[in-house]
Amino acid sequence: MSFGDYLYIVVVILFSFMTFTIIRNNFLSKFDEEQRRKDLADEYEDDYVSSGLDKKKEKD
Repeated sequence: MSFGDYLYIVVVILFSFMTFTIIRNNFLSKFDEEQRRKDLADEYEDDYVSSGLDKKKEKD
């Protein structure tokens, strides 16, 4: 095998590694520390989500 063949193999391996790393980081950046999707998070979630204790207090 010539030098060009070895160079081609190294370039293909580096390209594959770089592509995998970019895709993995892109995927991981879509989640927060609690493993929830950032783009599906509702900014008003705390305003209308209440626990069962709050509902019991409202009924009394």
